[in-house]
Amino acid sequence: MRNSGVTRPVLGATIAGWMMGGLAVPAMAEDAIPPAVQRRLEELEIKVRTLERQQEVSEEMRTADKAKQTATVSAGTDGFALKSTDGAFQLKLRGLLHADSRWFFDSDNPTSDDTFTLRRVRPFIEGTVFNLFDFRFTPDFAGGRTVIQDAYVDARFLLWLQVKAGKFKTPFGIERLQSASAIRFVERALPNNLVPNRDIGGELHGELGGGLFSYSLAGLNGVNDGRSSDDIGDIDNNVDKDFAGRIFAHPFLNTSIVPLQGLGIGFAASYVDAGGGADSPNLPNYRTSGQQRFFAYRGTTFSDGERLRLSPQGYYYYGPFGLLWEYVDVSQDVARDIDGLTRSDQLDHDAWQVAASYVLTGEESTYKGVKPKSPFSIQSGTFGAFELKARYSELSLDEDSFAGGDDSFADPTNAAEEAAAWALGLNWYLNQNVKLAFVYEQTEFEGGGGGTAEAPRDREDEKVVLGRLQLYF
Repeated sequence: MRNSGVTRPVLGATIAGWMMGGLAVPAMAEDAIPPAVQRRLEELEIKVRTLERQQEVSEEMRTADKAKQTATVSAGTDGFALKSTDGAFQLKLRGLLHADSRWFFDSDNPTSDDTFTLRRVRPFIEGTVFNLFDFRFTPDFAGGRTVIQDAYVDARFLLWLQVKAGKFKTPFGIERLQSASAIRFVERALPNNLVPNRDIGGELHGELGGGLFSYSLAGLNGVNDGRSSDDIGDIDNNVDKDFAGRIFAHPFLNTSIVPLQGLGIGFAASYVDAGGGADSPNLPNYRTSGQQRFFAYRGTTFSDGERLRLSPQGYYYYGPFGLLWEYVDVSQDVARDIDGLTRSDQLDHDAWQVAASYVLTGEESTYKGVKPKSPFSIQSGTFGAFELKARYSELSLDEDSFAGGDDSFADPTNAAEEAAAWALGLNWYLNQNVKLAFVYEQTEFEGGGGGTAEAPRDREDEKVVLGRLQLYF
């Protein structure tokens, strides 16, 4: 309501003027004031009070309007945020730093020495506009180069109907989709060599039943096993688009069976017509946790058709206990040019893992990580949370990869046919933002250690201690 501009002093002066002018009466006792004048005074008093209230309401409205236009700034364990009062517009700044160390036993075997390295250096710029469109931009400055990890917009039309477009993680592997800040081990397990990482495209996804069921369907350019689109300059080098889909369910989430509420099971698949040639093989190589390459195709071998990936997967979390498992199978058409002739085949590689963890200090274990009840503090005598972990994983290459002697798709003297790894370690969560992780991992190989094509020797075991300081906010 608009302010009439009349203030109480002005009204008072007006009343005084009336009293001294035409409405003035000779001084007399209060009970001698004529009734007409008394009524007029009462009416004027009512008007004064009304105008005062109108002015108060006007001030309240101006204050409320100003509050609506004022953004709020916050800082805490979840990062830094700038948010409009109604929450429709938000901007967040978060970050992830992984400072790692690798210490090899039998150091004459690994192709790289003991080292300290920055594994991930990632600022996260994310937010929301119009309370509908979420976005994320994530560069990575590790390894002496700049890579765009994430760059996408996600439209939340409905909880079960959301559309994402840009560069993001392919909806496939259960450990690959787990945030790098929440993975229990310093490096992901062997099956992730077969799992696609980040790619460019669009995705339809959503949840039903309050998290009981989720789905993802994506159309993407397509990437090699274990790799991201930045490995090929963020371009499309396939004959056709890659289609990936994943469904995941928590069958007991909304039941009264508490010990089973943390059970999740899912299935993922992807398909692409992955063309290639001698000058553009479009094929992957596979690495250990120590980042040593143990399998690669011969230089003249290339992708020559369909690639189908399948993966049943799941996890189980209850109290301080956690368990994660997955199986991945990849069927890949390959070819090799040999003296003007082309040899082709379909190769099937598979891998699996089982990883268990237990929080010694009793905190709840989840897929998204562990939050210590009592952050580390010398003054308070608290030490955060401690977690034990163990894992076993295997990756097996199709034996036809090595068939044909010198005409084989892979050289058995320097490419292993199988790798099996076991790992033990400890995580120390000093607080919600800082974690120290230590792992001893030993990988054993079949083949790939020299010799001859007819009698290849086994590659020496990789024995490595991995350490990590994580800062995440």
